This record gives sequence, C-alpha cells and structure tokens, in this order.
Amino acid sequence: MNRIIIHSEHHMSKAALLHDKQLIEYDYEVDSHKHIVGNIYKGKVVNVLRGMDAAFVDIGVGKNAFLYINDMLPANFEQQPKEKPSIHELVKVGQTIVVQVVKEAFGNKGARVTTHFSIPGRWLVYMPAANYIGISRKIEDESERTRLRDLMNDATQDGEGIIIRTAAKDEDEEALLQDLLYLRQLWKDMNDKKEHVKAPTMIYHELDLIPRFVRDLYTEHIDELIVNDKKVKEEIQRICSFFSKDLESRVKYEEHENLFQYYGVEEQIQKMFYRKVWLEQGGYIVIDHTEAMTVIDVNTGKFTGSKNLEQTVFQTNMEAASKIITLLRLRDIGGIIIVDFIDMEEEDHIQQITLLLEHGLQQDRTKSVVIGWTKLGLLEITRKKVRDHSFQDQVSVCSTCNGTGRLTR
Repeated sequence: MNRIIIHSEHHMSKAALLHDKQLIEYDYEVDSHKHIVGNIYKGKVVNVLRGMDAAFVDIGVGKNAFLYINDMLPANFEQQPKEKPSIHELVKVGQTIVVQVVKEAFGNKGARVTTHFSIPGRWLVYMPAANYIGISRKIEDESERTRLRDLMNDATQDGEGIIIRTAAKDEDEEALLQDLLYLRQLWKDMNDKKEHVKAPTMIYHELDLIPRFVRDLYTEHIDELIVNDKKVKEEIQRICSFFSKDLESRVKYEEHENLFQYYGVEEQIQKMFYRKVWLEQGGYIVIDHTEAMTVIDVNTGKFTGSKNLEQTVFQTNMEAASKIITLLRLRDIGGIIIVDFIDMEEEDHIQQITLLLEHGLQQDRTKSVVIGWTKLGLLEITRKKVRDHSFQDQVSVCSTCNGTGRLTR
C-alpha cells in the first residue's frame, strides 16, 4: 500500500510518502523558514565579477544571489551566440533583472539564480523561452510518448518549451491543455506584475510544502492521503477537485496526537540521520559529509554469510546499494557522492550493483547519475544539489568537539 502522511502542528508541516510502511520520501517546512527554490524575483544587480563570469543580485532575502553567465544566455540553444560574450556585455551594476532561484542558500553562499525560467504544473513544466518539448524518461511506452509530444507540439506557441511530467501518462487531452493554459497565464501575470513593482520584490512564489507535495506526488498510485488537520484536509480536497474526484475521495482525516509516530514514520526519520546505518542482514554503511562531497563506506559488520566470501560481500553490497538509493532521497544528499563498496572479484557482481543503482535512481525526482567506477574501485554518483542536506536543519554540531567526534586528552 502507498500512503502519504501529512502532519501539521504549530508553525511546522511535515509530509511523508510510504510504500508498504517503508519511508520513501520526506520533507518538512517551518513557517519562519520556507524554501525559496522556484521563487521568481525582480532583483537588482549589485556587483559584476569579470574574473568569475558572474553577477551578484539583490533579491531581497538577505544574502545576495549568485547569477552565472551561462544562466544569462538565452534558454533557447538556437539563439545563443557562437562565442560567449563578456559578463559586462550582459549586465551592469544597478540594472534590474528578473531571476528564478534554482538552489537554496547554504553555508556562506547565497542562493543561485537563473534567467532560464521553469514553472511546474500538475502535468507539465512550462518554460517560456526554451523552445523544445521534453518528456519524462519514466514514461517508457513509445506510443504514449508520441501522443504526448504531438499534442504539445500542436498546442505550444513559438518559443515556448514544455517538459511533460510522469503524471501526464494516459491523461486526457483537455486536462493537459488546461494545465498549459493555466501556466501560460501565470507567466503573463508575472510579466505584467514586474512592470509595476520595484526591485527587489518576489513576483512568483512556488507552492508551500503541502500543495507542492500533493501536486508532485499524489497520483493514482497513492491509495490514501492521511492528514491530522481538518482544514488541511479541506485544502487538499479543493486542490484535488480540479484534476481528480477519485483522489479527492481518498483524502482522510485521522485524529492522532502525532500521525508520524502512529504510522512509524518518526522512528524511521530518526534512524536516517545516524552516521552509521545498519542493514538487515548485519552489515552497515557509514556516511560522512564534507564541503566538497559525501563519502559512503560499506562494511560486512556482523554478517558472515553462508556460502563463501565473494557471495557474502556481494549480498552486503547489494543490500547497501538499495539502502543508499533510499538515503540519498530521504537526506536529500546532493553533489558528488563516492561509495566505497567492499571489493568484489566477479565482474558480473560489479555490473549488478551498477544496474541496481541506475534503475533505483531513475525513480528519484531529483536528477541523479551513476558516473561509474574509479581505478581504485570506488563508485562515483552525482545528484543535483538544490538545497543543503535536509538533515543539517535537524542536527547541530557538538559544542565540545566541534564536529570532529574525538575527545581531547
């Protein structure tokens, strides 16, 4: 059974996706610190750095946002110049510019922004100047891909770009066209608004956690959506009424003090933050985060196997690979990930580990790529980094050891 659990309390909302009681995806939002990825701002250029090919833009959120030169060039590849211009030819200090946040601020770095706009809907992602049609790789049926591509080719205007989301599979034509019209109007309204406001000002706000979770994850594959707040239930049903009466009827209210605790989500969340994560057969993995990358080490631990060393190692590595797929999503780990699997002798075993990770990461909504094995036998993975790891907000550095994990004598 697939469930979505949404628990609201005080000034925080938490949402979880469960498959057969197993936590698959988790997110939370505090009213005082909402995410800004996806928001669109009318900002003001405060600095232009020729040596970095970038500009800093005041978007009104505290730290200035970082705008790289490639994010200023036209989104339509056909319109891009043959030779990259100087940054000073594109923007100047004091100039106003409309940008969209693509990466949250973290550490000492401000948010990263772009002029390549994308606005997600229920079934489509609208890109006002990309001029191409993309289709989710999770839609594998070729006849369905052709149907969707032909429909959007006929419906889009010159210069518009569309990404067809996984949820659009088998959806009727009228619903998809309504989504396109809605997103197109949203973009028009933003363009009208930017002419009448002073920088820095937000001109588009991406959905908050609950409606975003519903939009992106509440599909016909979800058996029920459970909430602990009657007002939240009404809000979700109102959202669902626009695209599915069936999904609207699956929203349920349950009066529990803590839904996450009742359904065993709280315990799973706590375990996912541990540095050492135990596997069911007795092996374990250790996860260490640095500024540059995340390193994961796999160990057999208490697992001794029953056949031979190679089989024991292979079983541990397979179980670890499955757990890593889940943890990358739950912890929202981005950037470079290096996995030190236990050394394997058989090439077939190495290939099976690679295929398992590639297939598993295809289900990840965040773009992930298995780069391959290094000469030292380490597996390299990259995952798009949109914000700082989610666990960073829920743990703090030890005031005694300052995060080194050692005691001084």
